[in-house]
Amino acid sequence: MKMQAEVIREGELEKRSDSLFQLWKKKLVVLTKDSLSLFPDGHKRAKGKELGFGSILKVDCVERTGKYIYFTIVTKDRKEIDFRCPDQSCWNASITMALIDFQNKRAIQDFKSRQEMEQAAGKR
Repeated sequence: MKMQAEVIREGELEKRSDSLFQLWKKKLVVLTKDSLSLFPDGHKRAKGKELGFGSILKVDCVERTGKYIYFTIVTKDRKEIDFRCPDQSCWNASITMALIDFQNKRAIQDFKSRQEMEQAAGKR
């Protein structure tokens, strides 16, 4: 059984579709310490798409208009996913902070692993 991750934030975001017309579609979004999950119909009953922070490179290209903040999530395989949110909601900042926190924790784990391996190699 998968442990339920702690929810940092939950709400609505608009995602630009990959279709020819590139329409904006509302998604229910759940932000946790490890991922961003998108649900198509505004309900968590439907199968959501999970973007794990391990596969995200950065949050990029923040642009403000009068009504919206537009931003792009860039994955490690260089796929760009465009989002927009109401100007005051600051979803881009929430996602960026959670991503940085995840990347910092991963860097610390990697550093500790390297130290332990070097210490183990030195004891032989």
